[in-house]
Amino acid sequence: MRVRHLLFVVLLFSCCLILLKSARSQSTTAGVHADVRRVVQKTLPTYPEIAKRMNLAGTVKVLATVAPDGTVKSVQPVGGSPVLIRAAEDAVTKWRFAPASAESKEMIELHFDPQ
Repeated sequence: MRVRHLLFVVLLFSCCLILLKSARSQSTTAGVHADVRRVVQKTLPTYPEIAKRMNLAGTVKVLATVAPDGTVKSVQPVGGSPVLIRAAEDAVTKWRFAPASAESKEMIELHFDPQ
C-alpha cells in the first residue's frame, strides 16, 4: 500500500513539474519571439571532436543579445548538451543580424548531428 502511495506522489509531482516547465518556457519565449530579427550572416558550428567520438546528437538553445547594428553582444545557453553548448556559443557569436532601432534578444536553436 505504501508503495502505491509513493508511486502516486512521484507521478503527481513529475506531472506538475512538466506542466510548470512548459508554462515557463512559453512565457519566456513569448517576449523573445515577439520581434524576430532576420539573420544576415550565419556561421555553422564546428562539431566537437569529443561529440563525434561519443556519436552525440542533439539540439542546443541559446539566447543571443543583439546590438542595434546587428552584431551579437553576448550569448547565453538555455538548453542542450554541455558538450555541444560551447560550439553553439562560438558560432552564434559570429552571426550578424539585420540592423534595428534597439537591442534585442533572439532565441536560437542549433541542431547537431554526427552524420
